[in-house]
Amino acid sequence: MRALLRKMLNRAGDFIDFRVPADGPPPDRFGRFLAWALRGGWPVIWIGITISILSGATEVLSIYLLGAIVDAVDTTEANFLADHAGIIILSVVVLLIVRPLLFGGLAITQSVMIAPNIFSQVLARLFRWTLGQSVTFFDNDFAGRIAQKQVQASTSLTEIVVETVNAITFGLATVLGTAFLLGSISPWMLLVFAGWFASYLGFLAVMLPRIRRRAAARAEAKAMVSGQVVDTISNVKTVKLFAQAQHEDDKALGAMGDLRERALEFGEVQTLFRFGLIFIAGVLPIALVTMAVALRSSGISPGDVAATGAVAIRLAQMTGWISFTLMGIYSHVGEVQDGINTLAPPDRIYDKDQAHALVVPAAAIRFDDVAFSYGRQSGGIDRVSLDIPAGQKLALVGASGAGKSTLVSLLLRIYDPERGKICIDGQDIAEVTQESLRAQIGMVTQDTAMFNRTAFDNIRYGRPDASLDEVIEAAKKAEAHEFIVGLEDHKGRKGYDAYLGERGVKLSGGQRQRIALARVILKDAPILVLDEATSALDSEVEAAIQDTLGRMMDGKTVIAIAHRLSTIAQLDRIVVLNDGRIIEDGSHRALSGMNGAYARFWDRQSGGFLATAEAAE
Repeated sequence: MRALLRKMLNRAGDFIDFRVPADGPPPDRFGRFLAWALRGGWPVIWIGITISILSGATEVLSIYLLGAIVDAVDTTEANFLADHAGIIILSVVVLLIVRPLLFGGLAITQSVMIAPNIFSQVLARLFRWTLGQSVTFFDNDFAGRIAQKQVQASTSLTEIVVETVNAITFGLATVLGTAFLLGSISPWMLLVFAGWFASYLGFLAVMLPRIRRRAAARAEAKAMVSGQVVDTISNVKTVKLFAQAQHEDDKALGAMGDLRERALEFGEVQTLFRFGLIFIAGVLPIALVTMAVALRSSGISPGDVAATGAVAIRLAQMTGWISFTLMGIYSHVGEVQDGINTLAPPDRIYDKDQAHALVVPAAAIRFDDVAFSYGRQSGGIDRVSLDIPAGQKLALVGASGAGKSTLVSLLLRIYDPERGKICIDGQDIAEVTQESLRAQIGMVTQDTAMFNRTAFDNIRYGRPDASLDEVIEAAKKAEAHEFIVGLEDHKGRKGYDAYLGERGVKLSGGQRQRIALARVILKDAPILVLDEATSALDSEVEAAIQDTLGRMMDGKTVIAIAHRLSTIAQLDRIVVLNDGRIIEDGSHRALSGMNGAYARFWDRQSGGFLATAEAAE
């Protein structure tokens, strides 16, 4: 029986596919946002509303039947049971069969069909929308706040739906009765009620510990979802650079799926709990009215019988919190609107409707009269034209603010140029999909980003289908294998299975950078961008991986940014930027002999580091 019930509940939980993508962006007005967020879930919501209406109708029918029994008792002088068997049987059927089934169905729609699925659906849609926002959107806010707004809006909207269904069911008509009224009618009535209440307490003693355990499991799963979402948002640049939006979508849906399972388990026990309570409550009117009828000879009047029935039905309803429901709905509407204000405004770079996947047979790069100033009057780059032949190793040199990182960000399409265009093998990157563009570029940044996942997962982020042997080989090439095998996290997981902590805080800067190098080695993209790739490494480790860096660059088109000029002197070509313009272009030997900006940088650097802008002037 339990297995059958569980199977039925599981099937009920699958009425909504929470993975279905949203239709367009989220609107910024509550009514339209409600339609956007709930699209696909309305059939189940209407099922819940229908069952709620029918459940409310049984309450009215119960009162009517009890009134009819009162009239029958008052007017019948002979064989009551024989004369009124039909109405008695109908009352029993309504109270012990129809009513429990309807309220059980209502519990299923709310706790299994609606709540877990609507929450997951809304959260998945908000997560996908937010993940597609531009880097600027995340730079302008706190990752934790963005994640909280997603969870807040999803939770509040779910509560609005569930509580609205409840309000439709019962309206404002639910009132709890009082036990002492029964005692004023007859001590026997109070005794019957006491027996019923003892069974009620026994039922609570059995069910409440189960509810508590499953509620705790659900809360833990919800915290894990928040952690996963924050982890991804905190590392959104890495997600974009490695073209892993789909991978993050899968990871997030996995965590949401686990939460959904825990929520379904809670919904199951909650459904059983409510089903049992409704059945027990159904026994009370039958017992009390039967006792009232039996005690008519002791002075119980038809009015007492009617009062007994009314009190019993009120106890059965258990919905005296309708006023709190209405207050809760209004507060949740405010929370949803607050979340919409943060999440809904679009701040993103869109692929064109006819965008195609980038194909890179050679990896030649061309910047054609490109300008970008972050919307300001100055800064960024100013009308840069630059040809990088396939396979060339090019270094970008310049003081801070010269435009080096801006040039790389435009290549990765983190921003779109304000004028000009960028081509790879003759293909305008504005005409290709962002995912395919970034999949062809491997990048190691100075600010290395780690996920709070295993060392294995962090390295395999470069190529999610890589085997353990391939991950280990990449780690060895990056001089990371030796320290990885010695890792152990707080749960005793070791080596490649050890978790690295929030943003890799358990690692040193050099260790994080070596894992980032291993990730790019594994990705093996035809275009390689190194932005201070060895800045966090000590001289001994840097020397040890120089050969690895050289092998990484073989056959690839390379753009390297470094303040430590000794790390780029051996590259094919050096381009010097100043105030967003190219002022020098040539090999290390050629530029060193020109007595220009590069020569001054080289002469004035201390310990191999590029001088500040002031020293360079």
